Amino acid sequence: MDKTVSSADDAVADIPDGAILMAGGFGLCGIPENLIAALHRRGTRNLGIISNNCGIDGKGLGLLLANGQVKKITASYVGENKTFERLYLDGKLDVELCPQGTLAERIRAGGAGIPAFFTPAGYGTLVAEGKEARVFDGKHYILETALRADFAFVKAWKGDRFGNLVYRKTTRNFNPMMAAAARITIAEVEQMVEPGELDPDLVHTPGIYVKRIITGPHYEKPIEQRTTRKRQAEV
Repeated sequence: MDKTVSSADDAVADIPDGAILMAGGFGLCGIPENLIAALHRRGTRNLGIISNNCGIDGKGLGLLLANGQVKKITASYVGENKTFERLYLDGKLDVELCPQGTLAERIRAGGAGIPAFFTPAGYGTLVAEGKEARVFDGKHYILETALRADFAFVKAWKGDRFGNLVYRKTTRNFNPMMAAAARITIAEVEQMVEPGELDPDLVHTPGIYVKRIITGPHYEKPIEQRTTRKRQAEV
């Protein structure tokens, strides 16, 4: 039952070239920093990435993209990543853009064993090209297929040796659903506690979904766009 791994490098050591990888996070919030860095060091190539976005230049999944390790990206937007934009426009990166809600539901469906579902999002746009369309109660819907992955990288606030995970606030984003939608889920946590220390009612991802867990040795927690208000003049 002890699923702890000594390091991020050991945790990703068997990820082969061509693997399909889900990576949690929204922008740079709740991203598995240490696992991404380890995969960057390993140099695994031709990856298929499923994530809300692909980080930014030099941060998060942007490290893998800039290093030429990514073959295809399934995401909801390009974001602030200029490398992503350039590779896509130059035809050097296979990109599947998907409405954000649809992306989330495709991942959730993959974890729930639901092969496909109908959604109104994207009907009548390029997103609907080549997809089955049907009418329910007078409204048009398109068929979207579920997403699964070989591996998932997820980031949690706390976890125990059995793989039970607790996320903190908005860092939950895509992490819980991805944990359920991959064949092998690897989790990194800020705090590792002993089994029994987590309140069962507060566990977001049960350990049954997690195959490996590490304690992140360092977190930069970069901010994608820092916005502050001007200081008010002292009276």
